[in-house]
Amino acid sequence: MPRFMSPMRPRYMRSPSDIPKEGLQVQSITPTPNASEESSNGQEPENQEPEYPEIVCVSEGTFRQIRDDSLVLLSQGISHRLLRSIEGPFLIFVLPEHEARAQEQLALYRKENPPKEENPPIPLSFSLQPLWVLLAPLIVTLIDFTDAMNLHTPGISDAAKVLKGEWWRSLTAQTLHGDVRHLASNLICGYIVMNMITFRIPLLRLAPFIAIASAIANLCVSLTVQTSFRSLGFSTFVFAAIGCLSVIEFRLMPKETHGLLRRFAPLCGATSLAVFLGLGENADILGHAYGFIAGLFCGFIPSKKALRWGTPLATADGVGLLVYYALYLISWKLAL
Repeated sequence: MPRFMSPMRPRYMRSPSDIPKEGLQVQSITPTPNASEESSNGQEPENQEPEYPEIVCVSEGTFRQIRDDSLVLLSQGISHRLLRSIEGPFLIFVLPEHEARAQEQLALYRKENPPKEENPPIPLSFSLQPLWVLLAPLIVTLIDFTDAMNLHTPGISDAAKVLKGEWWRSLTAQTLHGDVRHLASNLICGYIVMNMITFRIPLLRLAPFIAIASAIANLCVSLTVQTSFRSLGFSTFVFAAIGCLSVIEFRLMPKETHGLLRRFAPLCGATSLAVFLGLGENADILGHAYGFIAGLFCGFIPSKKALRWGTPLATADGVGLLVYYALYLISWKLAL
């Protein structure tokens, strides 16, 4: 009889290839021909390992969901193994000959007991990814403060000039600030919001889209005002990030948690935060509002599965950082 693993104490392994062979006790393990011949002669095989059968995944979910599925399989006498993948979710593996029966039993159980989605709280941590994004407005603003170059005149978002075709001002204006207080407030608020996005998905993957959404927001301000209205600052990007984060959390909120209205809590909370931060003396209220609205669409870009389990930072995400800086470099080249 194969030994079953208790569903209450799963083994935390990174991938199916990490399964210790001595711990996987399954039936119909076929030894290699050489090992059979040597064992028949009464000799132990040297440097020869038995061949173990392949296993297939039949369930994926949180620990609580996988625990219930494991109890179902145990009740039916189906041998299985609990693992945890590198992406985050827990997995159940069975032998190929048990796959059809396991899928059938799990389907019957879920039909009678529909699984509920979970959105567990994430422990607080700090990432360096927002610093790479904030480096662009910091460098340009410091250059502007040193008076080495006059960047305000060619880079500020002037509605009249934007409507005449100088669209790059909607990007260059994001990297300019009026004073040190203006710069510090955008850097601090921006880091907090973007650090929360890194809990769900690498920020470098979304940074180019948020920058484009901020530029579109500045263009909408110019189309709305249609005068010599001027604006500058990274706050449009920050409000777009707030909108993006609210949609991400909205998509992950369980549908049946404390009623339907509970699911809209992230959107309501983000809207309240945007109103609280967006009002003030000399504040670009239209830019903040359009930035928040444009950022909402960025929250639908990543897949829900990538958001649910979290996606580790990959080398390919560096492409997103290059595209992010390329947007500002091209816009400043056109401005100067």
